[in-house]
Amino acid sequence: MDNNDKEARHNRAMEKQKAAVDAGVAAATTDRGVAVLLTGDGKGKTSSAFGMVLRALGYNQNVGVIQFIKGVQLSGEEHYLRDHCPDVEFYQMGTGFTWDTQDRSGDIAAAERTWEQAANMLANPQLDLVILDELTYMLAFKYLSEDTVLKAIEARPEHQSVVVTGRGGGSALRSVMDTVSEIKDVEHAYRAGIQARKGVDY
Repeated sequence: MDNNDKEARHNRAMEKQKAAVDAGVAAATTDRGVAVLLTGDGKGKTSSAFGMVLRALGYNQNVGVIQFIKGVQLSGEEHYLRDHCPDVEFYQMGTGFTWDTQDRSGDIAAAERTWEQAANMLANPQLDLVILDELTYMLAFKYLSEDTVLKAIEARPEHQSVVVTGRGGGSALRSVMDTVSEIKDVEHAYRAGIQARKGVDY
């Protein structure tokens, strides 16, 4: 096959792909906020969510961030938001990982306090994007009422988007999501004895 044939074949393939993409764009006629679940046992769920924070801020949108579990060890995203994005509503449960605290009643109380902040954000029509980082653990450990959480997500303002991260979360949570992405763990440096890296892992 000579170069001209390769070029023609490539062009036909690209034309076909463009037609499919254009048809998909034309079919998407509903304009509203979306609910996104980033789950799976691989690395990158929170990183992806904060990528959407930056994307929203690029359009001067109003953003709220809730971090369940995290908050004892400072993270790069916390440093950046607090230093450079004072308008972002940012709240952390601040208890660290539940397997570190080993205090179920204390964790439940902290989760409920944090959920009050999250519920306020989900009800706030001024917010365009709300991140609920590691929320799935609160449902898996039954620290929060699943019914209460799902109703709040479904009842949020129509234009508001919400991103939930964490492993699992259950079928009920998935059922109210518009987009579900599962990140697969193929390999992880930690299992090779490599320490968590500042700026990459936290």
